[in-house]
Amino acid sequence: GRGAAMAHGHGRCCCCCGEAAAAVAGGERGAAWGLYLRIDRQRLQCLNERREGSGALVFRAWEERGGRARFVESDDDEELLFNIPFTGNVKLKGVIVMGEDDGTHPAEMKLFKNIPHMSFDDAAREPDQMFSLNRDPTGELEYPTKIARFSNVYHLSIHFPKNFGAETTKIFYIGLKGEWTEAHRHEVTICNYEASANPADHKLEQITPQTHFIS
Repeated sequence: GRGAAMAHGHGRCCCCCGEAAAAVAGGERGAAWGLYLRIDRQRLQCLNERREGSGALVFRAWEERGGRARFVESDDDEELLFNIPFTGNVKLKGVIVMGEDDGTHPAEMKLFKNIPHMSFDDAAREPDQMFSLNRDPTGELEYPTKIARFSNVYHLSIHFPKNFGAETTKIFYIGLKGEWTEAHRHEVTICNYEASANPADHKLEQITPQTHFIS
């Protein structure tokens, strides 16, 4: 039984410490996939989603990727296109795409950086990176990006042009791994400018109240 295995001592790596190490690694791995917290959800778009707002549901914690209740399904055909604005600048290091183990799983993924409000027509252009996907029903496969190319991303578009043969595409989870830094936004410049109190620029002070609402 279990007790006997643990009694072996640490001469060989007993199974108990291996499991503990895996749990820690899992926690660290989960933290690495925290970019979903940095998405500007007000402006997140998913084109060709069957149910409005369902595209946003696939961006969640890595630990919650297994939930089957939240998913996005395409509507008219098998294509899906996500426009993902971030609340700062992102260095994107990897992507996970999890679907069903059947024909509805996306088969190809194209990444485009910093082209806000992309349409399906725009997606015909050359992507910054393209991947052939494998079916991944458990959300374990990580597709590494060319980090140098994705080191300063404020908007990411993900296009799924085709699946494994079904009429529609279904995605349960999309994981985004990377680092986030706060963007130096325009409003910040106005504030700094004002801090140097130039009397001639008093008109700027009337602008400040609104700048706080730009988000």
